[in-house]
Amino acid sequence: MQRMLTSALMPLAVAVAALTVQQVAHAQTRELATRGELLDRVAAIVNDGVVLNSELETQVDVVSQRLRQQKLELPPQNVLRQQVLERLVLQEIQVQRANRAGVKVSDETVNAALQDVAKRNGLTLSQLPEALAKQGEDYTSYRDDLRKEITLSLLRQRDVLQHISVTPREIDQFLEKQAKTPSERNEYNVSHILIAVAQEASPAQLDQAAKRAAEVYQRAKGGEDFAKLAVAYSNSQTALEGGALGWRKGGELPTFLNDVIARLKPGEVSEPLRTPTGYHIIRLNEVRGASEKAVEDQVHVRHILMKTTELADDATVRQKLTALRERILKGEDFAGLAQTTSEDPGSAAEGGDLGWVGPGTFAPEFEQAIAALKDNELSEPFHTQFGWHIVQVLGHRRFDNTDELKRRQAAEAIRAGKADEETELWLRRMRDDAFVEFKS
Repeated sequence: MQRMLTSALMPLAVAVAALTVQQVAHAQTRELATRGELLDRVAAIVNDGVVLNSELETQVDVVSQRLRQQKLELPPQNVLRQQVLERLVLQEIQVQRANRAGVKVSDETVNAALQDVAKRNGLTLSQLPEALAKQGEDYTSYRDDLRKEITLSLLRQRDVLQHISVTPREIDQFLEKQAKTPSERNEYNVSHILIAVAQEASPAQLDQAAKRAAEVYQRAKGGEDFAKLAVAYSNSQTALEGGALGWRKGGELPTFLNDVIARLKPGEVSEPLRTPTGYHIIRLNEVRGASEKAVEDQVHVRHILMKTTELADDATVRQKLTALRERILKGEDFAGLAQTTSEDPGSAAEGGDLGWVGPGTFAPEFEQAIAALKDNELSEPFHTQFGWHIVQVLGHRRFDNTDELKRRQAAEAIRAGKADEETELWLRRMRDDAFVEFKS
């Protein structure tokens, strides 16, 4: 009987024990939750990603420090935080687009960029981490930020710059205007404020933007610091740099600014100008005459380009190019191999021929490689942001500043002028299409 009672009570005892364990566990969880430390907050939800509060705080500190170094008065903290947050949102949108498009930056490209940073600061690559640490910068974070910067640059190249075309008629008009207007050859130091307008803006929103632009213009015209106004109110990518566009040749200015700049004197501010992206307010800071180069050294080159893939990493692609180089050195036709193996759509059909080119035409790594070559010499494989190359120099010459060079310079100036406009439109479209919810 006693044994049966004991047996009957066992399930109850187990149940009580289980309940006790659950209560203890719940109490411990509640205690941990009470004592727990919040690691981070979400500052904004961007499509299926987020901007963290820690990122926001870090960038606010970085921007504040830079503005102080430039002796610019900081706007109110809430205004600065919102401007920085908006920039981080735009970066997150671009990163998401780059990921969807498969835009990737190899370790080789990042290492080359770090090498360039070190060289410009008189350091070796191995000395860079210590130098960054002395400035309070973490090397790993710096490397990640640099990779992101290169990724966004490649995305812009892919989505915007590659689609900018310049017609012969545009070049003719540019040269005709340049001949009549010496100021086209001047260089201008310009600052800019954009009061953005969404593509689907309502009449009320358009009216609000127009009033904001008029207010900012009056304050700038009245002598208020233009850079401070740009930091506080501009929706342009240059807002946190005080709206500075830097020095631009007349033909390199965004197309819609040409006539505006021509009417301004240094120190003057333009009235708001309406374009598809919004209202623009321009300040002309300085003007200087541009020096014209009469003669340039040119080089005739051809190359073979190969890119990494998920199946072919840097080492594999480099090995392939090394094998091709050996075949060429043994007598195989460079042009024939370029036509069948090169992944440069612009030159492969021409046997890799890039024609006669002047300084500054190619990426720095490419320029460095061809500078070390003599006529008919073939380079070792080298890497740029576009992939892996081998290049052959076919000849050198000094070239007078003829119509051909002028037309090429005109095309570059027109393309540079269009790039700013197209980039702003591209960013506005992506921002308008994105789901963004601010949390702080």
